[in-house]
Amino acid sequence: MLNAKSFLAVDFGAGSLKLATFEINEAGILCLKEFKLKSLGPDGAAEATRETVLLKVLRETLAEIGAVARNINVCAPGFQVFSKFVKLPPVDAGKVTQIIQYEAQQNVPFPLAEVVWDYQILGSSSTGELEVLLVAIKSEIVEGLFRIAEEAKLRLQLCDVSPAALCNAFRYNYGDLEDCTMLLDIGAKTSNLLFFEKGKVFSRSISLGANSITQDFANEAKLRFEVAEQIKIAEGFVSLGGAYEEPENPNQAAISKIARQFMTKLHIQVNQTIQFYRGQMGGAAPQRLFLAGGASIMPYTAQFFAEKLNAPVEYFNPFRNVQIDPAVNLEELARVAHSLGEVVGLGLRNLANCPVEMNLMPESTLRWRTFNEKKPYFTATVFSLVAVAFAVGYLFESLAKSKETELDRLKPEVQQMQEKFDRFNKIYGEVGTTRQEADQVAAWMNDRYYWGDVLADLRQVLIRAENDVQKKLSVERQGVQAGIWIEQLTSMAPLESANTPGRLPSAGGPPTVYNNGAASGPGAANTGSAQTNQVGAITLVCRAVSLSSVDPAANSDIAYTLENELQASPYFDPKATQLVGQINAEDASGTFTFGITAVLKKPLNL
Repeated sequence: MLNAKSFLAVDFGAGSLKLATFEINEAGILCLKEFKLKSLGPDGAAEATRETVLLKVLRETLAEIGAVARNINVCAPGFQVFSKFVKLPPVDAGKVTQIIQYEAQQNVPFPLAEVVWDYQILGSSSTGELEVLLVAIKSEIVEGLFRIAEEAKLRLQLCDVSPAALCNAFRYNYGDLEDCTMLLDIGAKTSNLLFFEKGKVFSRSISLGANSITQDFANEAKLRFEVAEQIKIAEGFVSLGGAYEEPENPNQAAISKIARQFMTKLHIQVNQTIQFYRGQMGGAAPQRLFLAGGASIMPYTAQFFAEKLNAPVEYFNPFRNVQIDPAVNLEELARVAHSLGEVVGLGLRNLANCPVEMNLMPESTLRWRTFNEKKPYFTATVFSLVAVAFAVGYLFESLAKSKETELDRLKPEVQQMQEKFDRFNKIYGEVGTTRQEADQVAAWMNDRYYWGDVLADLRQVLIRAENDVQKKLSVERQGVQAGIWIEQLTSMAPLESANTPGRLPSAGGPPTVYNNGAASGPGAANTGSAQTNQVGAITLVCRAVSLSSVDPAANSDIAYTLENELQASPYFDPKATQLVGQINAEDASGTFTFGITAVLKKPLNL
């Protein structure tokens, strides 16, 4: 049984979930009590399914280790985080925040109202310029992590980012290194490259991850992603190039070449970053490289970078200065320690001040957590009022019966008490009404992101449909690009509330627009349906690039591919979602149109 000082650190990576339970012992040293790594599979990196997969895997992991710690620090993966180093001119301390706010507006690729962002000043250059690390993450991503923690009955304390957590873990374990050192963390979708030099830190996120090795091998061998990933882990290695004999195993031969191509691209990015660090940041030449991340242990990775960089390469040990509980399997920990830098960095946030301290918790999440913490007290107060009301009523009834003979004498007092009782009933009724309104507001708050999630998933459906058509027809080889977009989107009430289904407008004709379940416009039928405040379905008029020159049946394939993707979406009813009308012929613009009615599994209340 863990004591009250125990807490959880979870790295929600693109390809795996890494969880560790830490404890601060009496000597003030961070102690690892237990750890777990769980693969998320391909659905873990998909935007539409990621939150569901994370919650499922987190619950399974907590059940396996029997965790009793409730406080949790989490880390968002690099592919969901924007980070950038900026230099600021020497200014008064009072103006630093204002200038950084301006830099954030110029550099963050999203409106600041939609993100949570933070910064940390990491030092100053010889010219007096301030070196600032700026990070940002979409608010909806952090709110999703908050929902996951709440569903798992955990209390989210802070949300960190991969570069910051890795920086803190490295400084804690290798603070004795003063000359320039690099740390390369190779992840599933992105890689982080950090430079450390005499208290100076520089970081860059590289949009290259080991999932690309798996995907290229899966495409070449015509395998499912999961199967290709298993083969890559079991048999893959990085080809050393040159006159080495090719392996007899065809899988190894294919993976080794693909892996070398990937590592070569990654080395190019690393080399460019070294040049930038030395030229623009005034840094020294790196003297060594530490490798980290799940993809870094592919055989011959260390030899590849040692040859390319002409520098010693070793694996990052984030537990170098961390105490390990005797119950931890050291052999199993040694196999995965290089992947746990982020969770150690998260654990250090509860120990002492760290070189980089950021907490990307949005105000809305903090307010919601405060509300949830106080909700039991509100409920207890209401029940207490109800109990008092019943107690007072019972007391009045008992007194009336016992003092019936003195009714005439006490009638004025009874009348006075009756007035008070009536006022109480009125107030109690108002409390009930207020509670109903609060429940309605809570329901609206729970649904406030639903329409946005539907539209975001609809965008992903279009992207997947285009990719499926590209692969199926191999149109890129013929210099043709598949393209599908929504020309018109109209909302409908739940289908059972309409007397007459909607009719798809013909190509080039006036559109039919649905208002509260009733069609209107030049092509509309008079349905006579009642007004409703729900949206149960949407009608899409889609336009796509005609590929009939590639395959006569290509246009039909495009329409049916989009229909299949919509039916596979978690937001739409697969049985009721279907094509409507006809697939129109190609027009003079080289495109054609078709219609689809997509029925929501859960109607949206307006």
